[in-house]
Amino acid sequence: MPEAKPSRKPAATKRPPRGDLAPDRIAAILKALDEAYPHAECALIHRSPWELLVATILSAQCTDVRVNMVTPELFRRFPTPAAMSKATLPELEALIRTTGFFHNKAKSIQGAARKIIADFGGQVPQTLAELITIPGAARKTANVVLGVCFGKAEGVVVDTHVFRIARRLALAKGETPQKVEQELMRIIPQDRWIAFSHQLIHHGRQVCDARKPKCDRCNLEQLCHSKDKTWQS
Repeated sequence: MPEAKPSRKPAATKRPPRGDLAPDRIAAILKALDEAYPHAECALIHRSPWELLVATILSAQCTDVRVNMVTPELFRRFPTPAAMSKATLPELEALIRTTGFFHNKAKSIQGAARKIIADFGGQVPQTLAELITIPGAARKTANVVLGVCFGKAEGVVVDTHVFRIARRLALAKGETPQKVEQELMRIIPQDRWIAFSHQLIHHGRQVCDARKPKCDRCNLEQLCHSKDKTWQS
């Protein structure tokens, strides 16, 4: 009798992720965010990429409401990068004092103005690689400007709200905003990155509070298994 040929094992197939990162769960979260915040947008008032860049730098460890109170007079006095590059630090500090950390922020916005004049012809650049070379503009700030002003999704904006809620929803486990951003970029469709961040920020301000989340008002509640939930349906 001819020798029996060994049977071939079927090629291994990549199984779709289950549990918290299952595509159907992520789709349900995105759908719920669309329903709750269909028109979510950046809360920082601005008229140009330059104004948004400055406002975002000022928003570090400060509320958007406070920044929006400060920027009208700041931009009336120094409306362009060229004008702000010539401002003195004491002048800038006096105008932005109430946003906190005003010494460092004044140096950053003055440095940003001078960098944009010297290296980018007075125009805010439109790539992540270029934006993060500007004083005060780390990845979060760069992603805000790219997404809001230029419609470019090169990354996910991870502020305190996005960081907290992404971890509460078990979409990410990273201990830093950078690690959480990388995790979110792997599971959230790129065409949703911009809206997703705005929606989570609004959700964090209105419902998913850091200390006492309003779980009884949350349309994501049944999709959330966080240990600090305040209500269970």
